[in-house]
Amino acid sequence: MAGPPDDDEWLAVARVVRPRGRKGEVTCEVLTDFPERFTTLRRVYLEVPGSQPEPAGIVASWWHGGTLILQFSGVGSIAEAEGLRGRFVMIPRAERAQLGRNQYYVWELAGCTVFRQGGETIGIVVGVEPTGGVDLLRVRTGGTSESAQDVLIPLAEEICTGIDVAARRIVVEPPEGLLDLNASRGRPSDSSD
Repeated sequence: MAGPPDDDEWLAVARVVRPRGRKGEVTCEVLTDFPERFTTLRRVYLEVPGSQPEPAGIVASWWHGGTLILQFSGVGSIAEAEGLRGRFVMIPRAERAQLGRNQYYVWELAGCTVFRQGGETIGIVVGVEPTGGVDLLRVRTGGTSESAQDVLIPLAEEICTGIDVAARRIVVEPPEGLLDLNASRGRPSDSSD
């Protein structure tokens, strides 16, 4: 399965799974932490691979046993609904749900500079890895040089003591030895044969 389009303007909020019913309805996989948005959402955009998303109106939306069902305007048959299979349902990034104070979207962390509590620069966040528990920040140290390496830092309040996505800055207090865990990986051995 392909991932959502990687475009700074759009956020995928659902993915069409398959047709459902005879009037063009589709079942969708929900990709947002705010599924309640579908009760009032009437205009979305459907992914068009290799092109800009196209506008689509939502005629009806409802939940059936925990599954989101959508009916788009202009889609009135099983065959037309089949043509939507696998496409992402998107909204402009500017229409994302507003978060409370000290809250952020995980995707906003990529590109933030990570500092120790005392001000020493550790590196740049190049990704966030979900673990099923505490997510891990993948931080590239050493810039783009050959000595660059990635370290994993748990995205836990006790370690990430300050996150300011507007300033693109994360302050951490890592436990002793955490940043050295990856130091020996990927480097040639010092032993001689």
